[in-house]
Amino acid sequence: MMKQILYAGMIGLVLSLLGTPALIRLLAKHGYGQMIRDDGPKAHHSKRGTPTMGGIAFILATLVAYFATKAIVGQEPTASGLLVLFLTVGLGLVGFLDDYIKVVKQRSLGLRAKAKLFGQSFVGLAFAILALQFHDAAGRTPASTHLSFVRDFGWSIGPVLFVIWAYFMIAAMSNGVNLTDGLDGLATGASVMVFGAYTFIGVWQYGQTCTQMLKATATCYDVRDPLDLAVVAAALMGSCFGFLWWNTSPAKIFMGDTGSLALGGALAGLAICSRTELLLALLGGLFVIITLSVIIQVGSFRMTGKRVFKMAPLQHHFELKGWSEVLIVVRFWIIQGLCVAVGLGLFYAGWVTG
Repeated sequence: MMKQILYAGMIGLVLSLLGTPALIRLLAKHGYGQMIRDDGPKAHHSKRGTPTMGGIAFILATLVAYFATKAIVGQEPTASGLLVLFLTVGLGLVGFLDDYIKVVKQRSLGLRAKAKLFGQSFVGLAFAILALQFHDAAGRTPASTHLSFVRDFGWSIGPVLFVIWAYFMIAAMSNGVNLTDGLDGLATGASVMVFGAYTFIGVWQYGQTCTQMLKATATCYDVRDPLDLAVVAAALMGSCFGFLWWNTSPAKIFMGDTGSLALGGALAGLAICSRTELLLALLGGLFVIITLSVIIQVGSFRMTGKRVFKMAPLQHHFELKGWSEVLIVVRFWIIQGLCVAVGLGLFYAGWVTG
């Protein structure tokens, strides 16, 4: 069991660590550099031209790490693992198109809003619908029509409402990571922590799954493929760790929408398939806080004509207050670490209390 986790994490780490500089050289050769908004913090103007679309590196590293691990241990990929990877790659492709338009047409907005929404909706809805298929021998599907916190609630919302709920989660997390990706290494480091949490959750659920135990109890987990979800999370964690080496301040490469949409999709997919949907709001607390700062800023300006923050998302507010970029990133990582610690504590408490 643990060999799969170690293989996936190490392969993802090595491939991303060694592959990212090659991608940097390739992107720089073709002049695929980041466009910077004129109305953003002035300190960001020095980052103009830094290679973007770096998400390609850790997406490919994750895919190779997962399938190589399956080949090494001689096991077939599972429906849950493949669906989370489908969601990750699909949203990454939407982000790639957005980034490509930015660098080729030299405009900072990328895809038109309707085209981007269509792409995200198509991938998200396809995942939600497919996640209710592929029954295993026990009749379980990768996702369930029950809402969940540390496990499913006792009542079902039905397939239609589930698809809507899953789409909302996917859109919220992908855009949340996208908003967080404004400072060197911020979104990457925060994502590493959450993927680490889901590696632990998958391993724990596998050890306490209802089919593994002699009889079902109040504390067992009725999850279709918990170990494979842990393998996917470990591959993502290792790949993001390797990318962070090059993405931390001063960043040699940015993940772009290619990376941020993919990471948000991966987080939502892991939460849905591991039956920890509402827990994700706590495990990914930093993404939620930053998203809320944008909602508060826009809502306040439209209703009162006044801004609550100097600039949204929240990290730029502190930049304009004079905090250094590294200081903001480290302190936000601390907040994210606390969110993960509390989230895992509640997950364990849910197992103890049943």
